[in-house]
Order: sequence, then C-alpha cells, then structure tokens
Amino acid sequence: MLIARPAPTQTDRGSTAPPPRDANVIEFHMRILPRHVAVLTQWLQAGRCMGLCDASAFQSGRGGAGDGVEPNTDYVLIWVRENPDPAYMIVPAGSHWTVSDCVRQQALGRLRSFDEALHFIRPVLGASRAA
Repeated sequence: MLIARPAPTQTDRGSTAPPPRDANVIEFHMRILPRHVAVLTQWLQAGRCMGLCDASAFQSGRGGAGDGVEPNTDYVLIWVRENPDPAYMIVPAGSHWTVSDCVRQQALGRLRSFDEALHFIRPVLGASRAA
C-alpha cells in the first residue's frame, strides 16, 4: 500500500510532530491483466514437463470464502504434480508480487513482476522473459 503523507512539522522545541490525522492515503492495487493470463498460459504449457499441472487466475470480487485472500484481491493458484490442492499462490502486493507456498501457508518471495514470480516457481520461459 502506497501512503502519501505530508512532511513532518517542526515544533518550537525542535521535535518532530506526527502528521495530522486527516493525511491523504492513496492505495495502489495491482491487478491481473489479460497480458498476465496470456503469460500464465504460455508458462503453464512450457512447464508441463517440469510438473506443472494447472493454474487459475482469480480476479477482484471472485475470491471464495476460506481461501485466505481478501475478496477484492486478484490472485493466481498453481497446481503441480496432479495434487488436488494448489501448491503456489501469486498475489499482487503493492508494487510487487508475492509468491506463497499454499501447503505450508508461508510466503516464499516478493518479486518485481508477474513474470519474475512465475520464473521463481519454475524457470521454464528463460531468464530474459522474467527480466
């Protein structure tokens, strides 16, 4: 979340006063775009030989109850080796993409782009594609 805050003000004693309570907050929400879905499809096809089985992109407002994701958050679930439960989740977080292990419910990394997040899971499209 990107927060725009006014600069702290100096008091007579030289200490820094907290920003006023009415400071403007600007939230930045990245979304899964059609470009991301196209890259996901290409990555999934290329990674089938490395154990990738399926992937689904869920866009805002489509989150289900009990999936651990806020209802207005886009995310991607990835299944590997024909396991009935998803193995990985990719969620936009501010200006980064967070890759999580769904089985252990643990964040694995924060990456700068969606392509880098996919490359982090399985490097099947080449390093130049993820850069």
